Amino acid sequence: MLNLNRWKATTALFLTFGMNLGAVAPLVTPLIAAAPAAAQSAGFRDVPDGYWAEDFIGALVNRGVIAGFPDGTFRPNAPVTRAQFSAMLKGAFNKAKVRNTINFVDVPSTYWATPAIDNAYETGFLSGYPGSIFRPEQNIPREQVLVSLSNGLNYTSTQPVNQVLDYYNDSSNISNFARPPIAAATENDMVVNYPILQTLNPNRNATRAEVAAFIYQALVSQNAAPPIASAYVVSPTPIATEFRIPAGSSIPVTYEYDKILLMQEETVPVTLTVPTNITTPDGQLLIPTGTKVAGDLKPATGGTQFVAKELIFANGERQAFQATSQVITETETIRQGSAALNILKNAAIGSAAAAAISGVTGDRTIAASEVLIGTGVGALTSLIQRFIGARSVDLIAVEPNTDLNLTLGNDLVVGIR
Repeated sequence: MLNLNRWKATTALFLTFGMNLGAVAPLVTPLIAAAPAAAQSAGFRDVPDGYWAEDFIGALVNRGVIAGFPDGTFRPNAPVTRAQFSAMLKGAFNKAKVRNTINFVDVPSTYWATPAIDNAYETGFLSGYPGSIFRPEQNIPREQVLVSLSNGLNYTSTQPVNQVLDYYNDSSNISNFARPPIAAATENDMVVNYPILQTLNPNRNATRAEVAAFIYQALVSQNAAPPIASAYVVSPTPIATEFRIPAGSSIPVTYEYDKILLMQEETVPVTLTVPTNITTPDGQLLIPTGTKVAGDLKPATGGTQFVAKELIFANGERQAFQATSQVITETETIRQGSAALNILKNAAIGSAAAAAISGVTGDRTIAASEVLIGTGVGALTSLIQRFIGARSVDLIAVEPNTDLNLTLGNDLVVGIR
């Protein structure tokens, strides 16, 4: 396997709030507050086996980050308020303070979530609104949950933000303020999208199940929790679907015959084979073993040179390919009276070279392994006549497996296979 080390990814490859929704219902406080891990199992009657967020919910329940309701339900599709989210953050993360708290005018000191709201503000996960307003009972949208987690954990995107966010089919709906943090959250595997992986739904209110998944993935990103196998975790790996192999890179090739003989003025078509997988540095397949390289051996100063035209993949896909071999100047002399059989053993021969050999040796039935029908030296009959009686002819002798390794003339953009 050939692993090319110089690449450039080409593709790829993320808070104003609404109106206050009213006072908290009397049952919310005890049902959202963190419960001891041993006090509650993850077996909620409205979270069936196989439910997409079952493992995320169970893991956070066991950690005491989130709890269910007295009736044995979890209510996975219920929205989450900013106060409830603050309580979840406090239970999940033990983060140092980055600023002093402020007195929010709509969060009384006796309010059930005041300590959690103070903690969320002090640790940088959440901020308030102008006028020292927090709006604790406002439902929190999905994009704001991701912004909160990304900002609170000090994540920034390492790739161009728009390039990362192009993964989402609704990326145009992401608010401007949320784009960099959501790109960072995506790169850190914190985004979980159900049921469609590429649909973010940034402005929809986050559900309890979704918030549980986001928080758990944030813990995973901090190495504070083991990964959970889920088909709905957005991975940055598939964002980049193409890679750029830079000009000057070497591409090895082989040929089915040991030798190619041709006249120096002759142009012949040749199809070579890539003998080993060519991959990205992290092992993603770009050019599989057996891919064909179609091109021509063409006259060059003092010899011949292979000029590639296209890659031909096993599925029939074709891609333009600009690469050349070194100039080959080695020659082999065919002399009058010599037997061509040994010379042509396991060799391919240009049609003009075959005509010249026929004229020199008098052998009208040249038995090469393959005759390559070339151009550039005139009619073959006149060529035979030209060499009748000649003592010898010098032919360019190409040893494909050593002479024809290719060098890219331009950057080659190849899709991941």
